[in-house]
Amino acid sequence: MPNLYRPDFDEPRRHPRFNCDRARLGRQAGCARLGASVWSIPAGEAAYPYHFHLGEEELLCVLSGRPSLRTSAGWRDLAEGEVVAFPVGEEGAHQIVNRTDGEVRLLAISTGGAPDIVLYPESGKVGAFERLPESGGLYALFRAGDAVDYWEGETAPTA
Repeated sequence: MPNLYRPDFDEPRRHPRFNCDRARLGRQAGCARLGASVWSIPAGEAAYPYHFHLGEEELLCVLSGRPSLRTSAGWRDLAEGEVVAFPVGEEGAHQIVNRTDGEVRLLAISTGGAPDIVLYPESGKVGAFERLPESGGLYALFRAGDAVDYWEGETAPTA
């Protein structure tokens, strides 16, 4: 059984300046349509790039530390215990960075279970993700500039 205070970090993320660990508590507990994750973000690292979801709403709770939150309104520091909502769409764009000397721990709750489209405005990427409870499924990222016409490559059937 998962534990909020002693999480089993099952998703390490390792990329320069984007290093953190994620424990997918919802999946570990058997949820099919609800996401809940504990994030551990070391000093000087970001959890993920600036992005927003078209299908998933998120709620973030600061368990410990003082993370910096970036939204379309700019940057601000969050306090321990603070709760922030990220609605679906561009108004919910966000990024979390640990600018302190200590670890930051977060609890993120989301409306998972359904496919999601994620946009990354700075890199021009679009992500298409199938959120299966057992993991796996579609996980694809594209450059928005590579979009093609609806009929591209299609051939009408012959009679």
